[in-house]
Amino acid sequence: GIQARGGAGGVCDNLSCNIPVVEMNMSDSIGSGCAELEPYALRVTDDSMAPEFWEGCIIIIEPRHSAQSGQYAVVDYANDTTFRQFVEEGGRRYLKPLNEKYAAVEITGPFTVRGIVIQRAGTRRKHHKHYEYA
Repeated sequence: GIQARGGAGGVCDNLSCNIPVVEMNMSDSIGSGCAELEPYALRVTDDSMAPEFWEGCIIIIEPRHSAQSGQYAVVDYANDTTFRQFVEEGGRRYLKPLNEKYAAVEITGPFTVRGIVIQRAGTRRKHHKHYEYA
């Protein structure tokens, strides 16, 4: 799962970054205008994407309306917003957790990509990682 957070003294204040941490209900739309195109931060709230993204780490999301196979994405599907690896295999689409304790979900209906992960941040510099996609 993921959690959006914001306010004074928010998550990014402790990470020395300039990415806004948004506070919103993830089932609502991101918004309109320029703000919807700005990167934002989310906190990972479970271990479904471990070991790459552990519970409590911060992910920086670049808003996009599509994801390529293999990218880590925030996706609205089946009345839920989730953070998973977006995978396309044999003409089918899946939301795949990295932790084998969780099952992949095949996307069989309408879905919306909210954005892709461009950075992982943690409490130590060694936990920071940038994701660049070809």
